[in-house]
Amino acid sequence: MVEIQTTITPHSQKPLVERTYPSEAELDATIQRAAEGQKQWAKVSLQERIQIGRKFMEEFKKMSDEIPMELTQQMGRPVSQGAGEVRGMLERSEYMLSIAESSLSDVSLADTDKPGFRRYIKRTPLGVVLVIAPWNYPYLVSINAVLPAIVAGNAVLLKPSPQTPLTAERFAAALTRAGVPPACIQVLHLSPALTTRAVQHPAVDFVSFTGSVVGGQAVEKAAVEARGFKGVALELGGKDPAYVRPDADLEYTVGELVDGAFFNSGQSCCAIERIYVHQDVYEPFVAKFVELTKKYKLGDPTQPDTNLGPVVSLASAARIRKQVADAVKAGATALVPEELFAAAEPGTTYIAPQVLVNVDHTMEVMTEETFGPVVGIQKVASDAEALALMNDSPYGLTASVWTDAGNAESLRVFEEVFAEGVEAGTVFLNRCDYLDPALAWTGVKNSGRGVSLSKFGYDQLTRAKSVHMKLRT
Repeated sequence: MVEIQTTITPHSQKPLVERTYPSEAELDATIQRAAEGQKQWAKVSLQERIQIGRKFMEEFKKMSDEIPMELTQQMGRPVSQGAGEVRGMLERSEYMLSIAESSLSDVSLADTDKPGFRRYIKRTPLGVVLVIAPWNYPYLVSINAVLPAIVAGNAVLLKPSPQTPLTAERFAAALTRAGVPPACIQVLHLSPALTTRAVQHPAVDFVSFTGSVVGGQAVEKAAVEARGFKGVALELGGKDPAYVRPDADLEYTVGELVDGAFFNSGQSCCAIERIYVHQDVYEPFVAKFVELTKKYKLGDPTQPDTNLGPVVSLASAARIRKQVADAVKAGATALVPEELFAAAEPGTTYIAPQVLVNVDHTMEVMTEETFGPVVGIQKVASDAEALALMNDSPYGLTASVWTDAGNAESLRVFEEVFAEGVEAGTVFLNRCDYLDPALAWTGVKNSGRGVSLSKFGYDQLTRAKSVHMKLRT
């Protein structure tokens, strides 16, 4: 029986595109083609693979005018913000290509070799890498694994979210036009059962998954049940905190945190979802935060003046509304009247941005991922209380601290207390919701495991091979 995947446009709830799932035999044949193609691709010199990576960037730029609206139709982000994802993806591509030679070249040990010996360490490709990509930032997230894997000499099977199928097809088109063999970059539209089959296939050597904790657990379970010891990288959810110290510049801090909470309708693994504010500045911070939140324009994401679009699905909208309602029922106060946002009608994917106070950690809105335009703000009395609350979470992706960076004592507190003490993969000072490709992107606790970006991103896509030569007997 033929299975068909249908993508529903979030703001109109109309079908956009359909894709047919392969049969099990067709999937197996695709994976085998990748394994065979990879053997030849690995023989291409590293310098040539890097040059093909640069040609990929040029090919992708040729598509850049079409992508923003196409993204909006697939996942609902305002069209005015789509170009930012394209720019960010190209910036990450440029950085990862710029460090590819130093990251992937042989490591010489000549300085410590004894007479008559030669030793070095090679970085060899893993083989076939399955990349399971999310819908919320399909280009920005996919590039973290796809391009480094290709440049390292692997073949890539790219499975996009059913919500954003066209993004993977764009990747494959640009890569093959640049010179990557078609067998080494193939798009897979798969059902959950077929995805499990792909994860467990003996020719798949590594799986890079970005998505929910539940999805990550399913991938991990499938990999464990497969024969052998398959590598898995998991970039999962977040409940990212911010702490505003009493010496923070409120005008700057409020603007950054409002954007960090509501950009992409809060649908980011590293969005700001909970804020702890020192009692000395709590009242003015909340007032400024609410004032700026009320200025958002929620509506049709295809219109250029919209800066807040729908969430991805009706199910997601219902879950977000329930989390807010449960918090209010438990004692939280909602500070933004929904009637300010005419589009935010019950039963739609349009969610008004919401600011909740009188919140605490008995409420799900402060402990479990919301993935929507909602933030809770809690008053704290000290750095120690803020640190304890920031770490009181099953997640640990990013965290941010906002303070006077020109004050030596404030910098000391940040570095010694928060940079050391916060349980997160990235700790920001006066910044949030941003990935620097020179820094390792990683998480702790339920935010996953593995590393992408930076030179360490190449490490998980290759294996070390030691060469030990005795030249004289």
